[in-house]
Amino acid sequence: MLNRENAVLVVIDVQGKLATLMHQKEKLFANVIRMIEGAKVLGLPIIWTEQLPDKLGETSPEVKRVLQDLTPLVKKSFSCCGDNAFLARLKEINRRQVLLTGIETHVCVYQTAMDLLHDGFEVHLVQDAVSSRFEANYHLGLDRMKDAGALLTSVEMSLFEMLGVAEGEQFKRIIQIVK
Repeated sequence: MLNRENAVLVVIDVQGKLATLMHQKEKLFANVIRMIEGAKVLGLPIIWTEQLPDKLGETSPEVKRVLQDLTPLVKKSFSCCGDNAFLARLKEINRRQVLLTGIETHVCVYQTAMDLLHDGFEVHLVQDAVSSRFEANYHLGLDRMKDAGALLTSVEMSLFEMLGVAEGEQFKRIIQIVK
């Protein structure tokens, strides 16, 4: 089970024109935003990446708005783990459960998940907060990650799993986020 003391949220490359071409993009944006807001309520560290923003563009404005207190890590490799700044930040955070969100499911999210699994991390793929341009690639990415050992979750499932109890101020805030 997810434990908020051991979890980190990773937001991968929701940027530029590519983000607007995603399968069910409105659902993707809404769920990535919900996941970020929920992570903040629960006190999770967040790592935010952008793939070559000078070529692909910046993070989508609606997502960037909820990340305004953070700075993106710029990367060239498809896998976030191919970037030294990402690896250093992950080491600094020192958490072993990694929640993955972003695009594309079958490329950057997939390659990141595979590298994290190889390095012994527990990967939780937030399946309603990832996407690909084509639905078939989305499903292929999910299947391959699951087969490799990634755990599938959703925004609501992961937030309530880390919350643990239906009481208190955090519960009230999470309820408002998932509505």
